[in-house]
Amino acid sequence: MILAVSKLKNPSSPAGGYRGRFAPSPTGPLHAGSLVAALGSWLDARKNGGKWLLRIEDLDTPRCIPEASQQIQSQLLACGLSWDEEVIHQSQRNEAYLRALERLNGLECLYSCTCSRQMIANTLASLGIETPRNQEMVYPGTCRPTNLSRKSPESFGELQQAWRIALPSNCHIEFEDLALGPQSQNLSEEVGDFVLRRSDGLFTYQLAVVVDDAEQKITHVVRGQDLLSNTARQIYLQEVLGYKRPEYLHLPLVLDEHGEKLSKQTLATQINTQDEKCSLMELRKAAKHLGLKNLPDGENVTIAEWLLAATHAWRS
Repeated sequence: MILAVSKLKNPSSPAGGYRGRFAPSPTGPLHAGSLVAALGSWLDARKNGGKWLLRIEDLDTPRCIPEASQQIQSQLLACGLSWDEEVIHQSQRNEAYLRALERLNGLECLYSCTCSRQMIANTLASLGIETPRNQEMVYPGTCRPTNLSRKSPESFGELQQAWRIALPSNCHIEFEDLALGPQSQNLSEEVGDFVLRRSDGLFTYQLAVVVDDAEQKITHVVRGQDLLSNTARQIYLQEVLGYKRPEYLHLPLVLDEHGEKLSKQTLATQINTQDEKCSLMELRKAAKHLGLKNLPDGENVTIAEWLLAATHAWRS
């Protein structure tokens, strides 16, 4: 069974108080781009009188650096960005993700896949389809069976095969971004059936973030625009799993001199939080990127005073 969806429009905001989160991957210390996302999400939570949570997205264990999680927490605290509940680590939540996968299995919308990236690229090339640089390949449905059925739960323990969700035809998702306005994506044409569990047994970001946002009752997701293209997939999973949809606000990215997004892969330098003066300087740079104006710039301003002024200046 596949959930028949043509268009999913944004429902009313989830009931209850505001709950936001910052969810960095511990592949290195915070850099200017990640501080922009942290500050924006923190300010939005504080402006709305809500809670701000910290989640460490350490699912991709081969890429994670053991000491990075603690370093990120220390950097946030040095910038005055404190969180309101216990820190969650995704690497400790595999049972929750497996339950969600088994729930989808019960809906008969999963299938196993043995395609490598090279196999997918070759198939697309044979069809005359070129994938632009830095864009994901649209899965051509090579391993998708004609008839979908419920799989044995034991099969999820088998490695060397990924698990994909089978999308309905013309799966068109629409949502309203609080910063960018109306958004839409045809998942069937622009993404294809996407992976929820990798062939090495690791759960994917798409499934984990949806499960975590639901279980932590996140009402507002404030993050960088690099994650905008993931939103439709997450909304679709929320719909299938019966989760409430949070509001989304995507922030402008910090780019390097080559126009590339700052990241560990592009050797972005970590923010300097060795003392309060340095931390405040980093916060001021992040606020400028977010378009905040008329903030105190005196030498004797404390981080707490500056953050209070930034909270008043924040507009969703």
